[in-house]
Amino acid sequence: MRWLWLAVCLIWPCTTIAQGAATLVADRVTVNDQGQLVATGSIEVLYLGDRMSAQQIVYDQTTDRLEITGPIVIRTADGTVLTADQGTLDPRLENGILQGARIVLDQQLQLVANQIDQREGRYSQLYKSAATSCQVCGNRPPLWEIRAERVIHDQQEQLLYFTNATFRVRGVPIFWVPRMRLPDPSLDRATGFLEPEQRNTTQLGTGVKVPYFITLGDHADITVTPYVSPETRTLELIYRQAFVRGRVRAEAAVSDDTLRDDNRSYIFAEGTFDLPNDVQLSFDIEAVSDRAYLQNYGYSSKDRLDSAVGLLRVTGATLAQTRLTYYQTLRDDEVNDSLPPLIADARYQRRSQPAFGGILTFDGSADVAYRFSDTDGAEGRDVVRAGLGARWQDSWILPAGLVGTFQTNLRGDLYKVADDTDFPDTDVRVLPGATATLRWPLARVGATGIQQLIEPTISMAWSESFGGKPPNEDSTRSELDTGNLFDLSRFAGDDITETGSQIAAGLNWTRIGRIGTTSTLSFGRVWRSEEEAEFTQSSGLEELQSDWLVGGQLIIPGGFLLDARGLVDDRSGLNRADARITWRNSKIALDASYIWQSSDIGEDRPETISEWTFDADFDLSTAWSLELDARYDIAADRPVRSGVGVEWRNECVRINVSASRRFTSSDTVEPTTDYQLSGAIIGFSTGRAGGAAAGTCRN
Repeated sequence: MRWLWLAVCLIWPCTTIAQGAATLVADRVTVNDQGQLVATGSIEVLYLGDRMSAQQIVYDQTTDRLEITGPIVIRTADGTVLTADQGTLDPRLENGILQGARIVLDQQLQLVANQIDQREGRYSQLYKSAATSCQVCGNRPPLWEIRAERVIHDQQEQLLYFTNATFRVRGVPIFWVPRMRLPDPSLDRATGFLEPEQRNTTQLGTGVKVPYFITLGDHADITVTPYVSPETRTLELIYRQAFVRGRVRAEAAVSDDTLRDDNRSYIFAEGTFDLPNDVQLSFDIEAVSDRAYLQNYGYSSKDRLDSAVGLLRVTGATLAQTRLTYYQTLRDDEVNDSLPPLIADARYQRRSQPAFGGILTFDGSADVAYRFSDTDGAEGRDVVRAGLGARWQDSWILPAGLVGTFQTNLRGDLYKVADDTDFPDTDVRVLPGATATLRWPLARVGATGIQQLIEPTISMAWSESFGGKPPNEDSTRSELDTGNLFDLSRFAGDDITETGSQIAAGLNWTRIGRIGTTSTLSFGRVWRSEEEAEFTQSSGLEELQSDWLVGGQLIIPGGFLLDARGLVDDRSGLNRADARITWRNSKIALDASYIWQSSDIGEDRPETISEWTFDADFDLSTAWSLELDARYDIAADRPVRSGVGVEWRNECVRINVSASRRFTSSDTVEPTTDYQLSGAIIGFSTGRAGGAAAGTCRN
């Protein structure tokens, strides 16, 4: 039977080992002629979460040392595994020498040495060592390894120090360094170089990026990346910091290139902070030196930048928010001053349940649209709006399973307009309205377990506008969709609202199959007593009778999704359509989408839009993966962008190769082709993620 060390104390004077240093478990414990304690057979020594197993342990009381005969296996509390043929250690397993040893860190990086010295329970000093995270098959050299005269592993700092180190590929020396420091795989953050990247573009030539990561304490860091090519000298920066109640992230770059005479730069920064009284502060800063810089360097494809700062507070019954936003256009056909570039808005909303039932909502809001130009008219107009409103809503279950909902609301707005003589300086508007909706959900479960739900819905609404007609600053792009089919107004903002009487009717059908297949089909239409001139031709709402809204979705277990929507006019046919298909599983991820919009001068779209996009990721094997993406303008019969990326990885190496092509009709941004190559050795802190399963050794 197995003995605990407590039993050994009954026959032997309990010294250092018995004084809380370690616990010994063995099949057999004896005392030899020299007074040494000898443990044999299925031995385990446990100390503060560390565990060691061996074939034989001899404890010498006079030297307070353990003579261990292997095979020896030591598993530490942090997951490190150490094996050896034989060794001499103190009873705490902190100091000593191991012969023919191997250390496995975080189940990834292995270090082999003729001898390992353990010091202070913190340092492991390896002599004539080899380090690799690759599969080692017999005497064949691994794919890569670092051979060093000496390696010191600082377990507390989680760092590896190499002396007289040579990096080898399949046993062939590639380069030598006298001293080198690398993080071990268990270290989350450490100052040092990250994966280098080789980039080749038609505009910037062949260049290299070498990022250097710098830790600034436990909660902040900065990444500095020089980017050098024959056409540019660029410095990229990424700064991150976490606070007790918030976070900040900023990325920026400055370039001196041959594309422009002046220096070029950009900065994107964003952050959130939790303030007292459940208030959240958020900010977002976006700025660039010129319209083409972001796309020349592949930093972003945005054609409008928005910098904003806002406050938000949400409780169980109230919502309060305010936001200030500055826009910067990068489009060739837009002038920044006429966007408008500066928008400020604030809103407060409170909900309550009155004694007579239903939900009563009060809200107040204000917004400002400011243009820097003093030109009279739309290009220089400044608008300030302040409004107060109230809404009451309730619902009831009626006979035959009908569900009725009634809502009434009243809102008043005060407008101040400057730099536009087409509108009065001050104007007041009052908007009353009411909506009654009737739904009839009909459910059925068939004998085979198939569930079906049909829900016809009809809504009757009335609203009116008393007072002046303000300029439209926030509702220039509105359209009929499934989210607003039964709304009182389908304009996107507050400046314009639908008036008169209207009826909306629709039908929704849902089917849930036995194996989880779900399909839905919806359609509906709106009839109004008055036309709204602010609705554009392709919005589906221009005439008294709206377009037919048709939408459907199909979900199949296994990751397949089909979603489609369209607006169909009785006379002219299709006005808008979009569709999306996705298929995702453990080996493949496919996303394809299509959009079609008819030409519409009211939306500054003189030509029809017809485009499809495609993105795909394939795991071809445990080692190979493939990425594809494309966007094609069918109406113009030209590609917009395309790209392909290939990655090869195993347990110790990752290599990425990609190519992309961006086509453009802009006068500012030229078409460009981009090739990129990057790679990393896996096993150290900077490259530990993403390794594939280890291969098998073959004869």
